[in-house]
Amino acid sequence: MATTQPASSTGQSDTGRSARRWTLVAMSLGFAVVQLDISVVNVALKSIGSALGGGVSDLQWVVNAYTIGFAAFILTAGALGDRIGARRVFVSGFLLFMVASAVCGLAPNLGVLIAARAIQGIGAAVLVPSSLSLLNHAYTEPAARSRAVGLWLAGASTALSGGPLIGGILIATLGWRAIFFINVPVALAGIYLTRRYASETSQSRDRGVDVGGQVLAVLTLTSLVAATIEGGSRGFGSPLVLGGFALAVAAGGAFVAVEARSARPMLPLRLFENRTFSVTAAMGLLINIAFYGLIFVFSLLFQREQGLTPLETGLALAPIMIAITIANLLAGRIDQRFGPRRTVAVAIVVLAAASAALVGVGASTGYGAMVVQLSALGAAAGSIIPVITSELLGSVDRTRSGVAAGTLNTLRQTGSAIGVALFGSLLASHGGFISGVHASLAITVGLCVAIGALTPLLRDRAG
Repeated sequence: MATTQPASSTGQSDTGRSARRWTLVAMSLGFAVVQLDISVVNVALKSIGSALGGGVSDLQWVVNAYTIGFAAFILTAGALGDRIGARRVFVSGFLLFMVASAVCGLAPNLGVLIAARAIQGIGAAVLVPSSLSLLNHAYTEPAARSRAVGLWLAGASTALSGGPLIGGILIATLGWRAIFFINVPVALAGIYLTRRYASETSQSRDRGVDVGGQVLAVLTLTSLVAATIEGGSRGFGSPLVLGGFALAVAAGGAFVAVEARSARPMLPLRLFENRTFSVTAAMGLLINIAFYGLIFVFSLLFQREQGLTPLETGLALAPIMIAITIANLLAGRIDQRFGPRRTVAVAIVVLAAASAALVGVGASTGYGAMVVQLSALGAAAGSIIPVITSELLGSVDRTRSGVAAGTLNTLRQTGSAIGVALFGSLLASHGGFISGVHASLAITVGLCVAIGALTPLLRDRAG
């Protein structure tokens, strides 16, 4: 008996380590599919339009329905995980995401596809905060937790970067519906591993769900995006469009009022009293308007105007995504050496210069004349996001890091939705597609100027 006890202890230790590793795999699968579905759809837009009909504004909704669901529900999803347990919420979110993905793949028309994409976005919002909570629960040692979170982020970054190419390959071999069906086996694996290996987190009944704030957040974001999209086809002076903007302003004002009075707000407004938090949050919003708006623009430019196939479009977008990944990996070291102010300042100048250099592109512009500028766009965005994320998290108490990260995610996804809506409306306007491309690039330069104006408010620190 005495000789078997150490073996038993070792076995228990091995079992615990195995459970943690498989928990990490499951959480990484969840975050990876969320990021994959942000980027993979762009290369399928022309194929979806050909199969189900619809113009640019309809395709904007295919992209933005997901982003709106993601942006509007992520803060509530985090509170829900704290209240009833992150494991239960994560499994439910993955199941919702899987079912919605299957409906997307089977969609007989654009209406069904757009509705299913919105539900996908809600599932994505549920997956992200609960996956991080489960990792935090599984890896209690700081060093091990840091490595686990790094791997979790790396998997998501790879999925986001590889989305256009993965989508191009799937569409070329199996058709556009495959980009949604591929989520089903991934979700099944993630659900199984979570139920088998992940342990439930503690539950806090003190964390309530801000129903009023949630309803107003959805109403604000949806009406703002809808008015912007419809402005491209109906004109921004249309009574319907103006009414949409008025509703967005009214709902947004009501949201602020509700959050200011709520004992447990989904968005604590006091966070914005911190200058660093406010500045970095604003930068996150603006950079996503520019970057994801341009990804939408160039995806359609390559396919609709230049006649590239989805696979060729995925390859054309690959340098942007590769540059993002490399910049993500290097941003921390650059930040430590030169400080956030200098890092962001240089990156935003590069982004503005690359956008300005692309203003003359057209249907006949060769890819060789664009690839350097496109790569620079990815490198600049990939350098800015990690820096402002680090600065934002460092500006708040650690006990509030979860809600701070959720706030940044919400604002960034809101920026993505606005960018696709705004730039897409310019493509659909009466000025013509190419004029819309040029206007989108000019607006990007203006957004860079706005970010540049905020940059001096960052810390002037060099390691």
